[in-house]
Amino acid sequence: MVTSYPFNVPRLVIAAPSSGSGKTTVATGLMAAFSERGLAVSPHKAGPDYIDPGYHALATGRPGRNLDAFMCGPELVAPLFAHGAAGCDLAVVEGVMGLYDGAAGRGELASTAQVAKLLRAPVVLVVDASSQSRSVAALVHGFASFDPQVRLGGVILNKVGSDRHEVMLREALEEAGMPVLGVLRRAPQVATPSRHLGLVPVAERRSDALTAVSALAAQVRAGCDLDALMAVARTAPPLDCEAWSAATALTRSRGAAPDPAPQTPEGLDTSASPAFQARGSGGGAAPVIAVAGGPAFTFSYAEHTELLQAAGAEVVTFDPLRDEELPAGTTGLVIGGGFPEVYAPELSANEPLRKSVARFAEAGGPVAAECAGLLYLARSLDGKPMCGVLDADARMSERLTLGYREAVAVSDSALAQAGTRLRGHEFHRTVIEPGAGAAPAWGFTHPERRVEGFVQQGVHASYLHTHWAAEPSVALRFVEAAAARP
Repeated sequence: MVTSYPFNVPRLVIAAPSSGSGKTTVATGLMAAFSERGLAVSPHKAGPDYIDPGYHALATGRPGRNLDAFMCGPELVAPLFAHGAAGCDLAVVEGVMGLYDGAAGRGELASTAQVAKLLRAPVVLVVDASSQSRSVAALVHGFASFDPQVRLGGVILNKVGSDRHEVMLREALEEAGMPVLGVLRRAPQVATPSRHLGLVPVAERRSDALTAVSALAAQVRAGCDLDALMAVARTAPPLDCEAWSAATALTRSRGAAPDPAPQTPEGLDTSASPAFQARGSGGGAAPVIAVAGGPAFTFSYAEHTELLQAAGAEVVTFDPLRDEELPAGTTGLVIGGGFPEVYAPELSANEPLRKSVARFAEAGGPVAAECAGLLYLARSLDGKPMCGVLDADARMSERLTLGYREAVAVSDSALAQAGTRLRGHEFHRTVIEPGAGAAPAWGFTHPERRVEGFVQQGVHASYLHTHWAAEPSVALRFVEAAAARP
């Protein structure tokens, strides 16, 4: 069902002057606290992050959804928001980095500020006040006045040291005319352990994560004025947008005319790209798309499953740590992101599943593998045998690879036609050698020019994380390839 417009739901964007100020603490705590009041809370995260939305989902009982103006385009931010927030009493959007930080060299693109403007949502600024008193007013004034289109609805002060410290901060902000909506005292951090790519995902510590989210709710409930925050959320005006729908997106994708002359980036060699043999969609039962899950493969966007299902697939989740065979009737395989490097010994020990995946790929089955999936398909990971689908070896690295990418499909595959352009994101501390096969998956056009990934038979494997809502044709193409399997 497509939600009619104008669309209206009370909403808040939780932002901060910089990373590390307490956005996740406040946003997740607010989601949980309002949910405890019996409200249906829609959780959202600005940017590409996969891990925070897992905690948001735990706090609200609803899928955590990303709003990424770089990967999906500014025009999809409000429709995707309306899709996720339909029927809810409140929506809370956790920002990314500092309020005005976005894609490098692209101005406000993909910043929390841009998302707030696209959603016409008031911003609550979380300020780490641990080393300041009256200066907090100057800081907040600067953030409030930098862009007149960004509306600060108030401030939540974090890491406040004492009653006297709180009084000084409140007096300064009263002079600046900025409401204080909450005060959180300095306290031992709620146990949310981190490692090389951020917080440990919920799927790896579900019981402890539930305890942590409950503690965040109690902390926020004790220090924040929930009624005042709800009043600020209700000041958001209606959005004139149509809610995104997987079915509608696919219909429009089917009707879109292909680019008559798709271009590949200058200087990239595409001569080795194999031609993809178009196969008609088979009749009968729905194609079964097996999606890797469990603790080792936790990175996915909810819209991917929705698109696959809307395209006619039956989506079945399996756990490569435990399941020894692919789900019965599998005709397509999706292996997304996660932390296979943490579970390399266990993944390697599950030899029956590794062989099952290899047989499926060798038979030409369509496989879409992103980042962790790429590592799992390699010959080895940190010396441990993996599936051996790719003639490549992966290992942990000291170097963090992080950033947005503009990409073009170099080789025809079950996922994308050569020339298809997408924006994506890289986020890993591993390397794979070689970095690209004879038929690369993507050519990056910005911020650097290089080819990356592997296309062979039905396999499309790459480090690049993409959001299929930006180009629904990839989900449709993948389901059609899976439907053509015998």
